[in-house]
Amino acid sequence: MIERAIHVFRPHHLELRRRVVRIFLAVIACSCVAYIFSETIAAFLIIPLYEATPLMKKLVYTNLPEAFIAYIKLSLLVGVAASFPVILYQSWSFVAPGLKKNEKHLAITVVFWGTLLFLLGTFFALFGILPRMLVYFMSYASESLEPLPKFGKYLTFVIRTVLAFGLAFQIPFLMVMTGRARLVTPHYFRTKRIYFYGAIVVLAFLLSAGDLMATVLLAIPLMLLYESGIVLMRLFTGKSTIPPTDDQ
Repeated sequence: MIERAIHVFRPHHLELRRRVVRIFLAVIACSCVAYIFSETIAAFLIIPLYEATPLMKKLVYTNLPEAFIAYIKLSLLVGVAASFPVILYQSWSFVAPGLKKNEKHLAITVVFWGTLLFLLGTFFALFGILPRMLVYFMSYASESLEPLPKFGKYLTFVIRTVLAFGLAFQIPFLMVMTGRARLVTPHYFRTKRIYFYGAIVVLAFLLSAGDLMATVLLAIPLMLLYESGIVLMRLFTGKSTIPPTDDQ
């Protein structure tokens, strides 16, 4: 029986392995390219910090290999972000064999909208949220309290924030896809709104590493995205999604 199960699941296992290998190679390739421009990328990401306060003159590192490791980590995170379309496409292609023939052609649409929303999230974080967060955090600096952010930790904070918003902007897209697949209805998301809001606050708290200000700045856009997802579900699914009855 075990051999039979292995025989049944082996094709799926091999297919999953192929998809994972392709994702891994895409991330490594993008990370290598990012490492070549790592100093330029780091300089660009540091600009908002310098603009947040006139007291900010430089970043520091306290361990000899810290700067090198910071550039490696930055390159990997940028590589993951840059290879997001490949990750999305390979993930969808792994699921596609179980879908109907006409649904397989949605791959290009899925990758396009998923990537577009990811880019919108990263731009919103870089040019909308991050500068305001840094201004608030650096407002505690004064002549008697000199800010000395560590190079590696600052870059990790920035990239983590950008990736968090990029992934968060997938919420409306995922909601619409579940609606198109007839898995849930807009009515469900409306009636369970309070529970999803609670989950959003917890998620924002975890992504912001427990910082209260960052949690608020992340949670509010997530809630707005959730509400926009409900509206988009009604637009794209139409009357095909009927509110469940009490018996359901």
